[in-house]
Amino acid sequence: MNCKPDDAAAAAPITVLLADDHSSVRAGLRLLLETAAGIEVIGEAADGQAAVHQVMALQPDVVLMDARMPGTDGIVATRRIVSAGETQVLMLTTFDLDEVVFGALRAGAAGFLLKSAEPGDLITAIRRVAAGDSVVTPEVTRKVLDTFVRDTSAQQPDQTLTPEGDLAELTPREREVLTALGRGLSNAQIAAELFITEATVKSHVSSVLAKLHLSSRMQAAVLARSHQQQGR
Repeated sequence: MNCKPDDAAAAAPITVLLADDHSSVRAGLRLLLETAAGIEVIGEAADGQAAVHQVMALQPDVVLMDARMPGTDGIVATRRIVSAGETQVLMLTTFDLDEVVFGALRAGAAGFLLKSAEPGDLITAIRRVAAGDSVVTPEVTRKVLDTFVRDTSAQQPDQTLTPEGDLAELTPREREVLTALGRGLSNAQIAAELFITEATVKSHVSSVLAKLHLSSRMQAAVLARSHQQQGR
C-alpha cells in the first residue's frame, strides 16, 4: 500500500523530551503522554544541562521543561535551547511567581502551564506549541501582563521586551497579526479571521518577531496586550 508524502508527514508524531529533576514526575508525564495519539516521548533529562544536551542530540519538537531544577535551571536551559534551534519549550512549574513566569517569557518559552493543569489541557498545549502557537494559562497571562506593563512604565530597559518605536516598523497586516496574537488566537484562527492561509500567518508572525527582536510569539502576545492596555 502506497503512502503519499503529505500523508506520511501528517502521520509523524510530535516528539517530546521530558525535563524534570523528579523521576516520579517524569514517569507520570510519560505515562500520560503515552495515552495521547500522535505524541511520542523520545527522551528524559533530570536537569537543565542534560536537557540542552538531549535536545541537541534528539531534536525533539517540544520540551516539557520544569522551571526549577538543580544546577542549570529550566529558564537558563530554555534560553539556550531556543537560541540554538527549532525546538519549542513548554514550561511547567508548581509556582506562578512573577519571576518564574517572566523569566520563562524572557527566555523564549512558547508556553507556560502550572503542573496542576488538567491532563487534557497539557496534551492540547503540547499540540498547539508543536504547531507554532503559544500557550499560557489565564491566571499566568494576568501576571505576565501586569509585570510587563509595570516594568515598562517604570522604564527599566533590562526588563522590557522591545525598544520603544519598533512597532512603527510593522506593516498594517503585521499589526493585525500582532493584535490577533495578543488575543490569544492560533494560526488557524488568525488565518480564518484575516482570510489568508496559515502559511501566510506563519510568515507574518516570523516577520513580526524579527522586527520586534522577540524570540517567541508568547512575547509578542504579551507586548500586544500591554500596548492595548496602555492605549498605544
